[in-house]
Amino acid sequence: MTDTAEVGNLPDARPFHLLGNYAPVEDELTEYHLEVDGSIPAELDGWYLRNGANPRQPTAHWFAGDGMIHGVRIEGGAAKWYRNRWVRTESFEKPFPLYNADGTRNLRSSVANTHLISHAGKTLALVESSLPYQITNDLETVGCYDFDGRLNDAMTAHPKICPTTGELHFFGYGNLFQPHVTYHRADADGNLTVNRPVEVPALTMMHDFAMTSEHIVFMDLPIVFNLDIAINRPGDMPYRWDDDYGARLGVLRRDDPFGEIRWFEIDPCYVFHVANAFVDGNSIVLQAVRYPELWRENGGFGASAALWEWRLNLADGTVAERRLDDRPVEFPRIDDRLAGLPARYTVAVTDAALVRYDLNSGAAVEHRFADSGAGGPGEAVFVPAPDGPADESSGWYLTYVYDASRNGSDLVILDAADFGGQPVARIRLPRRVPYGFHGNWISA
Repeated sequence: MTDTAEVGNLPDARPFHLLGNYAPVEDELTEYHLEVDGSIPAELDGWYLRNGANPRQPTAHWFAGDGMIHGVRIEGGAAKWYRNRWVRTESFEKPFPLYNADGTRNLRSSVANTHLISHAGKTLALVESSLPYQITNDLETVGCYDFDGRLNDAMTAHPKICPTTGELHFFGYGNLFQPHVTYHRADADGNLTVNRPVEVPALTMMHDFAMTSEHIVFMDLPIVFNLDIAINRPGDMPYRWDDDYGARLGVLRRDDPFGEIRWFEIDPCYVFHVANAFVDGNSIVLQAVRYPELWRENGGFGASAALWEWRLNLADGTVAERRLDDRPVEFPRIDDRLAGLPARYTVAVTDAALVRYDLNSGAAVEHRFADSGAGGPGEAVFVPAPDGPADESSGWYLTYVYDASRNGSDLVILDAADFGGQPVARIRLPRRVPYGFHGNWISA
């Protein structure tokens, strides 16, 4: 990924997120009874929804565009419909600033463009700067959601649902004043039960975090709020790398949510996305995609990241760090039924391919989309087979794949038991789906 592109032999000065398949689409569609190559598994019954930035006007940064959700309804071995809809936040038609003149935030100002989750019967579109917005599975916007008035904070775009308790764990950050970060928890019914500050020295960009069956792990990393950029470069990400800030991981016990956070120093780096974390004896094992450095001179994406592992020894306070693979990857996902537990596989996006890592053996298998021209896949979501064995090979991976040769996109379904093999189905979509961020399968 680069910050400019080439048209013919001449460089195109426009940023990458306004070119090619990063470029936004201009309208909303609804199409029924989609064409399918192959056979959609009859067991699949639900909605595949994926969020991403789709600006109506050019933006200075990829992360700043209006949120648009692309969805496919699958039922009875058929693709019933495709829809794409902007998330109609309260600031969609008449934008208003996120920060008020006194430095406080208007949490209802939102592009809602990063992720979506389903918890306690509600589907929420997320961006880390603001409150979530509730949508229907038919992609209509219901409105801003603040947990019945109990949440007065932004909500991370990467909340974690505990597969054992059903609790929703998340945090908010972005306050110009202390506390810069607050940890939150909602029970399985969606009732907000925990709000506690997390002390960090400055306003860092905390995009993701980790959860084990016993802990929450915060990532306090050296990309720090820059007031000059915030004032003078509206639309750019107001964060830059800080050599003096350091890097550390903070461990909070889930059974003592207001207790002490124990901090572990690590080598400076940045992490957008965690694959998983779990307890192994006296240690916490954290697996994530690590950038050695990011955003020193600008908020661009010239750097690449790889899959790494940190082992936090809770007995002696030491940390062991190691790289698990050399290839550049992003957007790691696991079987969400194993969030916070040992998972064998994580699937990430690499160059025009998906790669599935066997975290037990260290082996990796790629699924290359050879017929996609210069295009490729987005994040892949695992959908377990409802009647199969409860393992990570019984189910399917779903991902949008762009085909540059026809300037169109498919929803591709891969058999988890044959990851490198031919797709079991390609659902032909009526338009290209721009490269975006994150999504989920919502079972009916």
